[in-house]
Amino acid sequence: MAGKGEGPAIGIDLGTTYSCVGVWQHDRVEIIANDQGNRTTPSYVAFTDTERLIGDAAKNQVAMNPINTVFDAKRLIGRRFSDPSVQSDMKLWPFKVIPGSGDKPMIVVTYKGEEKQFSAEEISSMVLTKMKEIAEAYLGTTIKNAVVTVPAYFNDSQRQATKDAGVISGLNVM
Repeated sequence: MAGKGEGPAIGIDLGTTYSCVGVWQHDRVEIIANDQGNRTTPSYVAFTDTERLIGDAAKNQVAMNPINTVFDAKRLIGRRFSDPSVQSDMKLWPFKVIPGSGDKPMIVVTYKGEEKQFSAEEISSMVLTKMKEIAEAYLGTTIKNAVVTVPAYFNDSQRQATKDAGVISGLNVM
């Protein structure tokens, strides 16, 4: 349970293409709408010359900025660059993925005129932060604790990497 003065715990469904956030309120789970009025938010992060966009704003500009718009980060999380599924998925993405240290896949984008590298955990943490902010705006309180979904087929590495993404976003993943 959430500790004293920490506000409620939220539940985040961190999806490959869309994510959603809910809270237990009035004896039921309330799925919280984002600033666009949608109960699901695209799991997209875009990098431009001036800003970082997350969710609907990122997905809405993908056609104009495909190489700097990251999606499907969940397909990379906790995997190695040399994994055959990563190699196969990479052929479908407009953004660049390179091998980092320890064979970790790193996503390469241009942000504010500079080349940057991000891990799947970092990209996922940006989506988790967005979901946390959606809940905070709705509830009017700071959120510290969250349950984050992982598929049953995720291995320990993928589960831990998802937890790491939560920690990066400042959440205590329960």
